[in-house]
Amino acid sequence: MQSVARPNVLLITSDQQHWMTLGYNNPEIRTPNLDRLAAQGMVFDRAYCPNPTCTPTRSSILTGQYPSQHGAYTLGTKLDESRPTMNDRWRELGYATGLIGKAHFQPLASPPEFPSLEAYPVLQDLEFWRTFEGPFYGFDHFELARNHGDEAHVGQHYALWMEEKGFKNWRECFCEPTGTHAPQHGRWNIPQEFHLNTWIAERTNVLIREWAGRGQPFFLWSSYFDPHPPYLVPAPWDTMYDPDTLTLPAPQADGHRHSPRFHRFAMSEGASREDYGIKGKWMHGVHSHVQDPAQTRRDLALYYGMVSFMDHMIGQTLDCLDELGLTDKTLVVFTTDHGHYLGHHSLIAKGPFHYEDGVKVPMAARWPGHIPAGVRSNALQSLVDLPVTLLAAAGLEKPGHMSGVDQLPVWVGEVGAARDHCLVENNHVPGSVELRTYIDERYKLTIYRDSDEGELYDLRDDPGECENRFDDPAWAEVKMRLYHRFVQAEMAKDVLPMPRIAPA
Repeated sequence: MQSVARPNVLLITSDQQHWMTLGYNNPEIRTPNLDRLAAQGMVFDRAYCPNPTCTPTRSSILTGQYPSQHGAYTLGTKLDESRPTMNDRWRELGYATGLIGKAHFQPLASPPEFPSLEAYPVLQDLEFWRTFEGPFYGFDHFELARNHGDEAHVGQHYALWMEEKGFKNWRECFCEPTGTHAPQHGRWNIPQEFHLNTWIAERTNVLIREWAGRGQPFFLWSSYFDPHPPYLVPAPWDTMYDPDTLTLPAPQADGHRHSPRFHRFAMSEGASREDYGIKGKWMHGVHSHVQDPAQTRRDLALYYGMVSFMDHMIGQTLDCLDELGLTDKTLVVFTTDHGHYLGHHSLIAKGPFHYEDGVKVPMAARWPGHIPAGVRSNALQSLVDLPVTLLAAAGLEKPGHMSGVDQLPVWVGEVGAARDHCLVENNHVPGSVELRTYIDERYKLTIYRDSDEGELYDLRDDPGECENRFDDPAWAEVKMRLYHRFVQAEMAKDVLPMPRIAPA
């Protein structure tokens, strides 16, 4: 169908997915379609997000910059529309660009000087969305939603799609104030054919068919909402897994006695932020810890069911590529925006924690004839590298405004590694809930702003991150060496968009 030599690019992302929740990593969960993708391409066992929350990392995927550079540094911030994105370069190459599903580049509420398309009341103004054609961060085509599960934030193109499908009673499946029900848990009362997963897969496939029909190369971001809580999925996926047969993550052995104050606060009963010297009224994710193993098992079974349902719908898109003869002409990448805690380190959800469970992400890439099949790589990957690497596959050199590195030589098997470290930022409350992490082949160092606390783990000998060596005198030399590398890494991530014209 196409005569172009450059590949189509399909980026498939989930939301808040632990790296172990894929069949090729964990025999307790069934993901046959993502396993198929992995078997036909390369799996990256050491991929990291640049920030363990949605908006910052998603903005990094789009811009190739770290959150501290593109400005959307935490939830509740907005990616400035004036920021250059990889869509600018796709357009130069003649690609069609699209996004179906979760964007989350903008907050639910915004001050007047930073208006947001994800904010009320425009979020649920269906007449607005019926005719709105952009601009939206350089995408030629976009179809958006904002809600996770039955949240009240339902609206935008997803609500329009449900109505166009004849599902007039969709509000009965969502919480107040949009719908008529209290929050649900377990089995979602929405029929499977009207679920977010079904909408994303269907609309993804429609776009692929449209662009393939006119022979135009494309970059398409198919962006799923699951398995982000609430733990909610329609039948039969809610009963796919027996909670009693699942392996629970081991609890934190020492109750975080040697961890920084954010961890201890998360584990506390009835303590206030002030008790731990934490500024700010709210910290996303620091709200609970594991108390009831039975409930954790039930939630884990639902979480797995959400992943398997999403995998089922992703399979329909992989089948679509096969049907159209596009598989060999399409670079497909699967990943997520950040990880998830469901009992890991005795924590729940997410927060200012940089354990592997929260910052390491699943990732696989397939491009037949270019990326070798059935290979697992330990080369360090960062999601900030994605736009640089995807554009490189289309023959474009690294744009000067991007910080990521070109991983394509690693992906195609020419070199063993393209970077020797990854950086993770977390800046929820500047000056208070602010931390940064340096990760290399063996070690992980986390430092906290305006604090003497820190974390140092030996990921080779202590992969579970149980022994914090930050204050151990025997590790002082290692810590100092990592501090030096950390500073060097921060210097190296500078963006240099303006080429030098004077002689060197």
